[in-house]
Amino acid sequence: MIIRLNGQPAAIELSIVIPCLNEVETVSSCVRKAVCWLESRALCGEVVVADNGSTDGSVETSEQVGARVVRISQKGYGNALMGGIEHAHGKYLIMGDADDSYDFLQLDGFIEQLRIGCDLVQGCRLPVGGGQVMPGAMPFLHRWLGNPFFSFLARRWFGVPIHDVYCGLRGFSRDFYRQLNLQCTGMEFAVEMIVKASLMKARIGEVPITLYPDGRVDRKSHLRTFRDGWRTLCFFLSVGSKRLLVQGISLLVFGLTGALILFASTTFTGMIVLS
Repeated sequence: MIIRLNGQPAAIELSIVIPCLNEVETVSSCVRKAVCWLESRALCGEVVVADNGSTDGSVETSEQVGARVVRISQKGYGNALMGGIEHAHGKYLIMGDADDSYDFLQLDGFIEQLRIGCDLVQGCRLPVGGGQVMPGAMPFLHRWLGNPFFSFLARRWFGVPIHDVYCGLRGFSRDFYRQLNLQCTGMEFAVEMIVKASLMKARIGEVPITLYPDGRVDRKSHLRTFRDGWRTLCFFLSVGSKRLLVQGISLLVFGLTGALILFASTTFTGMIVLS
């Protein structure tokens, strides 16, 4: 917990939520940076590590460097984040991964846009949105195929006004988060948030960030390229098909209504039609 400079506790403005599953190599670095940033900005905030069942000492090392750890038993990236957010106390929240690929010392753009009224502020790692991917920081398929493809679909199908739907560093207000009613428990949680926010006509901001190489050595990434891509596509198709169905029904009702009005205003006399 971070206390204001006068030493008196105050309402927590910002919670930084970090999902974690066996990240002992890197989670302490993420927490230290987040705590340092909060202190340097004199923010009343907290760092919450949402632990999803670590057995490698991640919990202990997180607590030692200033995090409040909450244990989330339901497995999955989305479950860990939903659980961590539920236990956080901030008016605003920033979420980011525990692999040290995001710089928690560079969060100014997120809190600034949240304070001026953005419901959701999305980080962008891709150059098309002003971001930067350091050498070796993103797998080839993710950078040149998966991420651009799904970001393109999100922009075309759902009007998403951002360029990097998969970026895990993002901020949002607690009140807005509660309106989203998020359901996805896996990696598609990230795109569900973006798509629903866009469909709700939320005020969405974008902040260019730098993605650094994963700091883990002994542990592999939790990402599964084809599995996660397939689940994202299924989510897009599910939401998209519902929208198309609603649009189709609306057009059908509109057409039938117009036909009935035209029919009711038409007088038939023998074989002659007088309108």
